[in-house]
Amino acid sequence: MKPIKIKTDAFISHNTDCLTLFRPEEEKPDATLKEIDQKLNGAISSAYKNKRFEGKANQTLWLDTLGNIKPKAILLVGLGPDKEVTAEKLRQASATALKQIEKNKTTSLSLAVPDLTGDKKNNLKIEPEHIACALAEGALLSLYRFEEYKSKDKKSKNQNDSLEELSLLTDASNQAIARKSAQKAHKIVDAVFTARDLISHPGNRATPTFLAQTAKKVARANQFTCKILGRKEMEKFGMGALLGVSQGSTEPPALIVMEYKGGPKKQAPVVIVGKGITFDTGGISIKPSANMGEMKMDMSGGAATIGALQAAASLKLPINVVGLVPAAENMPSGNAIKPGDILKSMSGKTIEVLNTDAEGRLVLADALTYSARYKPRAVIDLATLTGACVVALGHQAGAVIGNNADLIQQLIASGETSGERLWNLPLWEEHEKAVKSDIADLKNISAPNVGAGTITAAAFLKAFVDDKTPWAHLDIAGVAWELDKPYIPKGASGFGVRLLIHYLENIS
Repeated sequence: MKPIKIKTDAFISHNTDCLTLFRPEEEKPDATLKEIDQKLNGAISSAYKNKRFEGKANQTLWLDTLGNIKPKAILLVGLGPDKEVTAEKLRQASATALKQIEKNKTTSLSLAVPDLTGDKKNNLKIEPEHIACALAEGALLSLYRFEEYKSKDKKSKNQNDSLEELSLLTDASNQAIARKSAQKAHKIVDAVFTARDLISHPGNRATPTFLAQTAKKVARANQFTCKILGRKEMEKFGMGALLGVSQGSTEPPALIVMEYKGGPKKQAPVVIVGKGITFDTGGISIKPSANMGEMKMDMSGGAATIGALQAAASLKLPINVVGLVPAAENMPSGNAIKPGDILKSMSGKTIEVLNTDAEGRLVLADALTYSARYKPRAVIDLATLTGACVVALGHQAGAVIGNNADLIQQLIASGETSGERLWNLPLWEEHEKAVKSDIADLKNISAPNVGAGTITAAAFLKAFVDDKTPWAHLDIAGVAWELDKPYIPKGASGFGVRLLIHYLENIS
């Protein structure tokens, strides 16, 4: 990605192929558009009058300027009602502009940063840096393509691929803010792309070893530490749950341990734990063959964890963060664990495995136990854990379940701002009882008549976290893949990176 340029020209004299203006919903163009409208012989006011453009969210109007002003084209993009404009609306509107230029021969695009702070009707009062950052994020995120496995002549040739210059157009007083915001957005989006790339690679490439090697490269590039625990170290720690999941595969497991130290030496870190199942067949409890290929994305939580550490380090956040990714491949073989087997976890608790396709919670159990070594201020795990979460929340939000109301509310607030929404589900004593085993300490699934699959999975995980440690579990099964948003192309979303960075910024 090329850096975003910051410019301060007047609209009518700004030299660009396309100047994008973001407009709230209104009956007629306001004073900002008056001069442009006059130069274009009333084309904008005519569009409003005929309701070809009203400013509805993500509505667009493309006008060729025919040489009447310096920009070759004006693109209006709607933001919806002015009282409802949020950072997420700006993010989507910016990405919508990028989508629109695919249809036109556009090599340079400028996004005019709207002034929403002076609008008394706008109750949200979005700060200038958040406006510029959201626009930059939306534009850059929409540029993502994953075409590593296509031959040269098969790679897409859409207009975004030929976009040579992307600029933010702002007034001189906000130039420094816009530049800083664009640089920040660039670093965050780079980290999201790291996560998206990892998720997009097929299972024969993105093995646990590949995940570990990538984490090491990211750590070197961003100056934080990364060590990899292999099978021998896991055996030493007694990580029977993680080892049990991996034993059906010829691919060795890895526990990726990343440490970013941006805060004071004695500051307790936030520990992020991401599920890293690089391919999930279901094991002996094998999944149906239809769409099984998508199970390469079962390490989305781990990919987001690596991306979050990258972003935290590149932004130099003044906070200590640890990332743990228990990585394994879940395969059926003569060596694989079987339904009814009992595993002994690192915590010492025994687990009756009633379904080998409920493997994510097993690898997370040992990683959560390992996290206690850091005496963390908070533990957040994220995982594509249950199909039940998709049933409950669809593809619009991830679930958040935990033992600390403040942590949960902080994450929900960060989700709203970042556009990576979360919905809080309860965790009651009955759910914890549902994962008690008759012949071991725990079982990895509850009885079919219990239901609440997302919550009982969280209840299982809770058994491996100290009650005194604030903990939140994010089930991202419905939001890690193919979301219907302008800035998320088909495939991996990288969900979690931006949410976690917003949370870390807020508490740092």
